[in-house]
Amino acid sequence: MDKTQRLFIAINFTAGTRAVLSGWRDELRAIASRGRFSSDENLHLTLAFLGECDDGQLELVQSVLAETEFEAFEISVGRLGRFRRRGGDIWWAAAEESIELMAVQLDLSSRLRAAGFALEDREFVPHITLGRNVRTTTEPWSVKPVSETVGQIDLMLSEHIEGRQIYTVLA
Repeated sequence: MDKTQRLFIAINFTAGTRAVLSGWRDELRAIASRGRFSSDENLHLTLAFLGECDDGQLELVQSVLAETEFEAFEISVGRLGRFRRRGGDIWWAAAEESIELMAVQLDLSSRLRAAGFALEDREFVPHITLGRNVRTTTEPWSVKPVSETVGQIDLMLSEHIEGRQIYTVLA
């Protein structure tokens, strides 16, 4: 039996953009009474969550990625928000829903579904998770937007190692 791997497809950011996102995360951490906060290297924007995949599915998703073409585009991140949860909120930084970003995500999702992947059915909300299970009385605040050019999307492996979530680029 094949070993499964937890996979997702994401936009990874440059060191400069990650530094800005990390600053926002650190501000949140400073005012929160509790929470689990994303590490610098794990700050990304998920385009498609695939879940547990076997070796055959891994090969399939790699071929889908190889066939997914797009022109480089600008992405802008500049608003904080949260998804309210009973055990603590998920805080995030929102990416602007540009035509190019939404088209890449829709094309990728369509190709993955056609290849047999069961993707989440909810509306795509482009965001970067800053913290989970966050408890704070503060409301999201205004931030100065940060932008960068996206020229590639990555297949990512998600592993839980020694109590830490580790994300590794596979393709």
